[in-house]
Amino acid sequence: MAFTATSGKGAKCDMNVVPLIDVLLVLLIIFMVTAPMMSYNIDIDLPQPTKNLEPPKDPPPPIRLRIDPLGQLFWDGSPLPKAALGMQLQVEAGRDPQPTLELETSPEAEYQILADVLSIAKNSGMEKIGFVESQN
Repeated sequence: MAFTATSGKGAKCDMNVVPLIDVLLVLLIIFMVTAPMMSYNIDIDLPQPTKNLEPPKDPPPPIRLRIDPLGQLFWDGSPLPKAALGMQLQVEAGRDPQPTLELETSPEAEYQILADVLSIAKNSGMEKIGFVESQN
């Protein structure tokens, strides 16, 4: 037998895809077997609408609480001592529906005063607190 270097048959450069096809067929069979098991009904108790809804009450006017640059509090324009703020807010928090507390703070006011007012409002039970921009 003689070997020649110029033969027309060289090294085969094609990729062997048979193992890839085997793996894909196995995965296909696995998914075909498990897919029907994964689809099942889930019982969910959804809330049902009620027919006896009372109309919403008109919201009360908001309370405007202003903190000036010196840290003084003004309740709807009239001065309010910081010691009386908690009691005023508890009274307002007990109303139904609860009014919105609108805080207007001067940019020069100390942050600690605002933090104290927010803490008092939260401890008094106020749920609706908003921040408004100064009207000056």
